[in-house]
Amino acid sequence: MTKENWLIYGANGYTGQLVVEEALHRGHRPILAGRSKEKIEPIANRTGLEYVVADPADTGSLKKALSGVGLIFNAAGPFIHTSTPIIKACLEYGIHYTDITGEIPVFQNIFSYDSQAKQKGIVLMPGIGFDVIPTDCLALYVAEHVPGAVELELAFAGLGHISPGTMKTMVEMIPGGGMVRRDGRLTSYPLGRGAKKVLFPDGEHTVIPILWGDLETAYHSTGVKNITTSMAYPDFMIPFLPAGISIMQKLFASKTIQRLAQKMIGMTVKGPGKDARERDRSYVWARAADGKGNEKQAWLDIPETYLFTAVASVLTIEKIFELHPKGALTPAMAFGSGFVLNINGVKRYDKLPG
Repeated sequence: MTKENWLIYGANGYTGQLVVEEALHRGHRPILAGRSKEKIEPIANRTGLEYVVADPADTGSLKKALSGVGLIFNAAGPFIHTSTPIIKACLEYGIHYTDITGEIPVFQNIFSYDSQAKQKGIVLMPGIGFDVIPTDCLALYVAEHVPGAVELELAFAGLGHISPGTMKTMVEMIPGGGMVRRDGRLTSYPLGRGAKKVLFPDGEHTVIPILWGDLETAYHSTGVKNITTSMAYPDFMIPFLPAGISIMQKLFASKTIQRLAQKMIGMTVKGPGKDARERDRSYVWARAADGKGNEKQAWLDIPETYLFTAVASVLTIEKIFELHPKGALTPAMAFGSGFVLNINGVKRYDKLPG
C-alpha cells in the first residue's frame, strides 16, 4: 500500500479533519484538498501535508488535484452536490472513490456506475463511516442467519452531537419526508410516526423510522425487500415529533430558508469535542425474519459516531489498497459482515449480556 497515494477532499471540514488526524496516526501522508486555500492551507502547514485547491465544478482544477492519486476520500457534504463530478473524474482517470455519505440519492447514483467501475478496475464505495459500515455489516450478518429473509429492521441509538455537515444534509433531506422499503421499492413514510421499543446494549429506547442510507445499501448487501431504518429518540420528544417535523418540512421547503439555516449551522454548530468523542458510545440493532417464524437479532456496541467514522474510514481505505475490490460496493459487500469487528472498540452481541 502507498500511504501517500490518496487524497482527502473536504479536509477542512469537521469530519475531514478527524480523518486527517487518524490518517497521520496510522502513518499515512494523504494529500489535502478543498475549495478554499484559506481553509486548507493552515491544516497543511500544521500537519506538513501537501495540499491542492480544487472545485468539483471546475474540471481543470479537479483533474490537477487527482493527478497521480490512487484513491479519493470525499468528506465534503452534502454529497448530492459534490459526489457526481468527482465520481466521473475517478472513472475517467481510474481512481478509487470513497465517501461518508448517508444520502440515498447519492447511493443510488453511485450504484448506477457499477459496470463502468468494473471496466476501469476501480471501486466506488460510498458510506465508509458511521453511515453505513455498522448497519451494513450487521444487516448482512443477521440476513446470513435467516436464508430467505423477507424483513429487515435496523435501528441505532446514541447519536448525540451532530457535525455541521451532517446537520446541513438533514436540512436538505427533511422536506422530502421519510421512506421505508416495501416489496423492493422505496415508499413514502410520514416522519415522526411508527414509534416502537427496542432493547439496546445500554437499555431500552423508543425508536422511530427515519430516512437512512441502509434503505438503499442494505438492499444491495442482503437482497431483503422490506427494510425499515429507525433512530432512538428521548421519550419526552415522541409526542411532539409529528407536528414538529411537519413544521420543519414546510419551512425547509423554501430554498431561501434552507440557505439561511445552513449558513447559521456553519457559524454555530461545531460537532462533539474530544472528550465526548472518547467517552460516548453508540449502539446498533438489527433483526432479520423470513415470515415463517424464523428470525435473527444482533447488536453492536461501537465508539462515538464521529470517532468511529474517522477510524473506520482510514481502515477501509487501507483495505481497498490491500484487496483492490472492483465495482460499486457497500463495505459489507466488499469485505463481509465481520469487517466492522476489525475496528477498535467494536463489540457484537448475538444475545445481550445480563
